[in-house]
Amino acid sequence: MKSFIVYCLMLISFSSLAQNEIFIVPEPASVQLKKGNFILNEHTTIQSDAATINAKQFLLKYLGDYYKLVLKTPSYNKGKTSINDIHLRFDANAKSRSAYTLEVNKNNILITGSAEAVFYGVQTLIQLLPVNKHELLIPELTIIDSARFSYRGMHLDVGRHFYPVEYIKKYIDFLALHKFNNFHWHLTEDQGWRIEIKKYPKLTEVGSCRNQTLIGPFGSEKYDNKKTCGFYTQDQIKDIVGYAAKRYINIIPEIEMPGHSIAALSSYPFLGCTKGPYEVRQTWGVSTDVLCAGNDSTYKFIEDVLDEVLNLFPSPYIHIGGDECPKERWHNCKVCQLRMKDLNLKNEHELQSYFVNRIEKYINSKGRKIIGWDEILEGGLAPNATVMSWRGEDGGIVAAQQNHFAIMTPGTPLYFDHTQSINEDSVTQPGYNSLKSVYEYEPIPKALKASESKYILGAQANMWTEYMGNENKIEYMLFPRMTALSEVLWSNIGNRNWNQFEKKIPAIFKRYQLWNVNFSKAYYDIQTTIISNKNEGILWKLTTNNKEGKIIYSTPDTKNRNVFYTDPIAITESGIYSAVLKDKNHSELSSLLNQEFHINKATGKQITLAEAPSNNYSAGGVLTLADGIQNTKGMSKSAQFLGFWGGDLNAVVDLGKIESISKIYLHAFEQQTSWIYKPSIVSFSMSDDGINFSSVDSTDKGEGMNNLLYKFNCKLNTRFIKITARNFGEIPKNQPGEGYKAWLFVDEIEIY
Repeated sequence: MKSFIVYCLMLISFSSLAQNEIFIVPEPASVQLKKGNFILNEHTTIQSDAATINAKQFLLKYLGDYYKLVLKTPSYNKGKTSINDIHLRFDANAKSRSAYTLEVNKNNILITGSAEAVFYGVQTLIQLLPVNKHELLIPELTIIDSARFSYRGMHLDVGRHFYPVEYIKKYIDFLALHKFNNFHWHLTEDQGWRIEIKKYPKLTEVGSCRNQTLIGPFGSEKYDNKKTCGFYTQDQIKDIVGYAAKRYINIIPEIEMPGHSIAALSSYPFLGCTKGPYEVRQTWGVSTDVLCAGNDSTYKFIEDVLDEVLNLFPSPYIHIGGDECPKERWHNCKVCQLRMKDLNLKNEHELQSYFVNRIEKYINSKGRKIIGWDEILEGGLAPNATVMSWRGEDGGIVAAQQNHFAIMTPGTPLYFDHTQSINEDSVTQPGYNSLKSVYEYEPIPKALKASESKYILGAQANMWTEYMGNENKIEYMLFPRMTALSEVLWSNIGNRNWNQFEKKIPAIFKRYQLWNVNFSKAYYDIQTTIISNKNEGILWKLTTNNKEGKIIYSTPDTKNRNVFYTDPIAITESGIYSAVLKDKNHSELSSLLNQEFHINKATGKQITLAEAPSNNYSAGGVLTLADGIQNTKGMSKSAQFLGFWGGDLNAVVDLGKIESISKIYLHAFEQQTSWIYKPSIVSFSMSDDGINFSSVDSTDKGEGMNNLLYKFNCKLNTRFIKITARNFGEIPKNQPGEGYKAWLFVDEIEIY
C-alpha cells in the first residue's frame, strides 16, 4: 500500500511538472491548460488527410530522429478519432494560412487548420514533448494560434563560405521548427558564384573558386593559402526547393547586382567596365569593380541568368541585391557616361536606378517581383519593388511612406554575424547584438502612421558568413537569437515579454542539446559593466544568469587570487583582471574572462558630450571614453566604441580638481570599407573653470593603421580638458558609401 501511495504521488508530481514546464516559442496567441496528459508511445497512431501529409511526415521523422519512436500510420478516417491517436485535419474554412487549433486530451490530439497551419501546429506539438525520452507525457490543453507577420525570414550567405546540400536542408529545418516561412538564399558574391547557370558554364568553372581565403580580421592580411570551390547544381537546387516547400518555406534567391559581382566578372570579363582581368575576391569588403551599367551585353547576361533562376525558384520574389555599389568605374566608363547622356541622367545614382528599373521590368514581365537592399531607393525606387531595410530603419520607413512594401532587417539588432557577447573571443563582424536586443526589436517603426504600417511585411535576420567557415560557427551565431526572433515575428505584441522569455531559456537550451546543435551560452556568461566610482575611478561589476555557479575573480596584485565575487571590484591599478564561473565542485562553467585595464587620471571621471553618439554605437555610454579599456582587437570589440554618424566628438573631461598633466591620448578607429573614417582633425584645449578654454594643440595625424592613437605631450596644470575630433564629413566619390555621412569611431581618452 505504501509503495502504491508513493507511486501515485510520483505520478501526480510528474503530471504537475509536465504541465508547469510548457515553454513554447514562439508564444501562442491563446493557451488553455487542463489537468490530464496524453501519453505518446509506440502504440500511438497518426492520421492525416491528403492536405496535411507534409505535417505528418515531418512529425514522424522528428520522432524517429530524436526519440527513436515509430508511430503507426493507418488510413485516414475522416472526421473520426480513436484512442491514443494524433489526428491532423485540413480545415477549408480556416481564418488564415497560419491559423491553427491544437487540442490535447488524454485520448487523442487534434490539429486543425490550413495545410500550412497544421504544419505550424505540429511545431507547437513538438515543443510540448519533454526532452526526457523515457516517458512522453503531453499535457491536456487547447491552443488557438496564428502569426502576426506574413513575412518571417532568415537569410544565409553561401557566397563567402559554401555549405553542402545536407546542411542547407538542416538550416531549413531550423527555420521550420521556429515557424519561419521565408529563406533568403544569398547565392552570388565577390567571393564565389554558387548556382549553376547552363548558358554560362564559366560562372561555376571559374567563379565558384578562389585561390585563398582571409582567415584573420578584415585588414589583417592573414590567409589560409588554400584553393576553395563549391556550387549547387540545378538538380540540387530543385531538390532543396522541393524540400523547403514541404515545410511551407519559400526560398528567395539573391543574384547580387550590379555590385558584389567580382565572381561573375572573373568568369566573363566583358561584363565589366575595364574588361579585366579580374580574380575572384579572396578578402571581404567592397570592390570598385562592378557590372557595367552602360553595356547592353550586361543586361542580356542578367536576363539569361534570371531565366534559369526563375525556372528553378517558384518564389514570387527575386532578390537582386543592389547594395554597396561604388560608382568609380561608371564615372570613368565612356559607355556608362554615354548611357547617362542618352537617358538624360544627372548622376551615377540615377544610372543605378535605371539599372534596377530595367531589371525589375524584366522580372515583372515574368510574373515576379523584385526585392532589393535599401540602396535601390537611391535615384528613385522601381515601381513594384520591395525594400529590405538593412542600414537602420530609414529605408523601410521611406518605402512604406511611398506605399511600397518593406521588410525590416536592420544591422542593429538583426545581423547575426555580429557578436552576441561583449566578451566574445572569436572573430566576428563589428557590432553587438545581444539576445535581449533581438527579442525586444519591434519591426513596425514608431515613425509610421497606422495606414503606412501595413506596408511592413515583417522582418528577417541576416547571416553573413565572412567569419563562419564551418557549420558549428553558424549555429553558434544563430542560436538562441533565431529562437528569440521567431517570437518577435509570430506572436502578438501583447504576448511578448522578455522576463517570460527568460524563463523559457533553460528549456530552449535543453532542446538544442536534444538536436545536437552548437549554440551560444552567452546568456549565462559572466557579464561585465563598468561603473564610475563617484568620480574616483571605476568599479568592475560582474553578473551572471547562471544560478548554479559562483564567480571567482583575481586581480593583478597577489593579495586577491581566486576570490569569491560579492560586490563590484574597485579597479585601482593597471593590469589584467580575470574572472570565471565555477560550480560547487569547482568545475568551470564558463571560459576564463580576462580584462586588461589602463588606469590614468581620466579613468572614471565625469565627461560631458556636446553631441550624443548614435544609438547603434553607444552601448557603454559616455563612460566608454574613460573606462580604462582600450580596443586592441579592432572591430571585434566594437561594443567599446562610441560611433558618430556624420557628427563630431566634443568631449570635456572634468578631473575634479586642478591636476598636473603631461600626456593626453585619444584612441580612434578607421576602416573605410565600413564607412568609418579617421577624424579630419583632432584638437585639445584646457580650462580651469570649464568655461574659458585655451587651445593648445591641433593635429590630423594618428599613429597606427586601423586603431589610431592621437597624442599630445605637455607640461601644465589644469582641471578641464576638451577633446574635439572632427568628423571626416561626406564619403568621397568612388568609395563605399559614396555621398553618405562618414562614421567617426572613438574609444578611450587617457590623461597622465
